[in-house]
Amino acid sequence: MTDKHDVIILGGGLAGLTLAIQLRQQFATMRILVIERRKHPVPEAAHKVGESSVEIGAHYFDTVLGLKEHLDKHQLRKFGLRFFIYSSVREDIEGVTEMGASRFLPTPSYQLDRGIFENYLTEHGRALGIEIVDGAVVRQIDLGKEGAEHSVRFEVDKQSVQATGRWVVDASGRAGLIKRKLGLAEDNAHDANAVWFRIGTKIDIDEWSTDRQWLTRCDPPLRWLSTNHLMGEGYWAWLIPLASGSHSVGIVCDARIHPLETMNSFEKSMDWFRKHQPRLARELEGKQHLLQDFCFLRNFSHGCKQVFSGADRWALTGEAGVFLDPFYSPGSDFIAMSNSYIADLIARDRGGEHVGGRSKVYQQLYFSFYESTLALYTDQYRIMGDPQVMPVKVIWDYAYYWGILCQLFFQNRLTDLASISALSVEMSHSKALNFAMQDFMREWSKVSRRRDVAVMLDQARLAWFADLNGSLLDSIDELTFRRRIRENTGLLDTLAREIVERAHASCPEVDASAVLKLLPDADSVSAGRLLFAEAA
Repeated sequence: MTDKHDVIILGGGLAGLTLAIQLRQQFATMRILVIERRKHPVPEAAHKVGESSVEIGAHYFDTVLGLKEHLDKHQLRKFGLRFFIYSSVREDIEGVTEMGASRFLPTPSYQLDRGIFENYLTEHGRALGIEIVDGAVVRQIDLGKEGAEHSVRFEVDKQSVQATGRWVVDASGRAGLIKRKLGLAEDNAHDANAVWFRIGTKIDIDEWSTDRQWLTRCDPPLRWLSTNHLMGEGYWAWLIPLASGSHSVGIVCDARIHPLETMNSFEKSMDWFRKHQPRLARELEGKQHLLQDFCFLRNFSHGCKQVFSGADRWALTGEAGVFLDPFYSPGSDFIAMSNSYIADLIARDRGGEHVGGRSKVYQQLYFSFYESTLALYTDQYRIMGDPQVMPVKVIWDYAYYWGILCQLFFQNRLTDLASISALSVEMSHSKALNFAMQDFMREWSKVSRRRDVAVMLDQARLAWFADLNGSLLDSIDELTFRRRIRENTGLLDTLAREIVERAHASCPEVDASAVLKLLPDADSVSAGRLLFAEAA
């Protein structure tokens, strides 16, 4: 092992390993050191939570990093996000509102067995010539001043090692080595808790009903491959299959509605399931001997005061920086975006560019994406038990994600400041509209009917919705990209107006003024039904 490096990465988990691979792909001679606390290989299944990826993260893994062969052969193709929305406690899953696609949509995503994946990333990284030291504990970090190199002292195999690097990147997860050193931790307004465990068996949600009509809604009936959300007021429970044959099970809840103390052991979580999700409890009864782990985390969502410093050449990525909420599985997305910003800053610095100013702009954009996404969750957990409003919220959230943020990443415009500047009006408008819509849907849910409806809201039947997903795979030029963002901004305007009209049809007392003042005149908004008729 050499002692001088171009980049030292603190943490060899998902964020650190993918960043190292991304940098190695760009620079074959770059000296990269990854320092990982855990000894490899790590266990399969019960390694780390965060198994579900969505479109940005999946594209980062399979296309940007070129890992598609591994993902297709050794992980599971995900059958999208699927939502079962309960306004009351019941066992008949066919009697509640189901929302998901009846077929695979064009843009892939994956269920990741993190143990299998991170073991592969380690082997792949070493094969590429990246120095990866596992079983190592960081003891001291000295950040260089006025252009000096950084120094990291760590211990491995009872030996103390000193390494220096031009850049140092904190990918140490919740340990937050640089965050703690510099006092960058920052709370946010989202107070939620989570418990989770892995169990060594397959949970096939298609076996929960014998209703033939329900079973044949999906073609083929592969609901178990979805990230299944079982949802009620103030909470959602997840079911995620893993390629190792295990299943990941979790509960995420608003701390004010479902206290962590009611579920922070396997026995308590089973009691909680018996009360709120009795069909899942019945599935898990008598299987404690198959339990592989049990974990919980209080107040998991957090921000950060700073994540990039181009002037001082350090950065934070993954959970070492910010973390939102697992509901829409955005963890891998934010790894993909932060890694892409960091890799670009390092590349420009390597080319002799002063990147202090650019890093501030990247951080401003990254925090803007974080704030926009955080709005999807903050004070929104009561809506989760609302079969009238929650499906509408899901459609809005998807449209905002696929229509704006995904387009930036898939079209490789994340670091294209000229393009982003040209679209600043549209992006600012979409962000403001998203905030207003989240507030509006929360108020709408307070007065909605909240009744269970035995229906599947098939996302594949919404032609515009499926087309929006498929558009992510297009290869387009700059002019087409700008036109698309403007068209998608118009789509959001139309969707927002239709949502307001839908709400006022049954709840005319809901105040929509904050939304309506952001929308163009009704005559300039394209007509057309975008929502499910069944959700009316």
